[in-house]
Amino acid sequence: MQSQIVEALRPLVRGQIRVVGASRTDAGVHALGQVVSVESPEPLVPGPVMAALNARLPRDMRVLAARSVPGDFDARRAARLKRYGYLLGTNRVPSPFLRGFAWHVGRALDAKAMRDAASVLRGKHDFSAFCAAPGRARDPVCTVRAMRIVARGDRIGVLMSADAFLHHMMRNVVGTLVEVGLGRHPSGWVAEVLAGRDRRAAGPTAPPEGLYLLRVLYPWSVFHGGRHLGRNAGAPGPEA
Repeated sequence: MQSQIVEALRPLVRGQIRVVGASRTDAGVHALGQVVSVESPEPLVPGPVMAALNARLPRDMRVLAARSVPGDFDARRAARLKRYGYLLGTNRVPSPFLRGFAWHVGRALDAKAMRDAASVLRGKHDFSAFCAAPGRARDPVCTVRAMRIVARGDRIGVLMSADAFLHHMMRNVVGTLVEVGLGRHPSGWVAEVLAGRDRRAAGPTAPPEGLYLLRVLYPWSVFHGGRHLGRNAGAPGPEA
């Protein structure tokens, strides 16, 4: 994503461009609310920047808004809350319209058991049990502000909002909750996994196709106060 934005801005900028995404996503993951900060050696005007990007970016990437922000704004470091969603399909025959956009489990899931299991994840915890090996060098403590399981017909959505996410954390949480939904473990098992801080004790990593970055939240003052230097353009848009 970053390299594609840089190339799309080349006609507008002479010199080096720095692009920072609010959240890194693996191949196959979808982003409905990605935020990107762009720093250039010369002023960027939001309107022309947005038009240029949408004219030159691949068809599966679009910029929905662009604005000037304070000169020290960094889309990743300034983020205060990230919201992810994961879509599960439980119908026996997979929908062709969801191919590449959901994890087709193909079996009924006990949504109530999944809700009971997920409730323990709210709050401030060490999420080492849900962190992939490449991310274990960072602080494993995250605060989950909201955790919801929504069932609609043959689809189940898992929604999580937190101040930070470890590598593969959301996908590992979903894979663990699906084990509960399938009846392979009781609801209380998730609390044991969380307390044990051992990735090997948790469920499998859910496929990337069902994962969506829904929203990134920032302090109100970032976009509604302070100096607007014209050096950076914050460009919310989806990352394929």
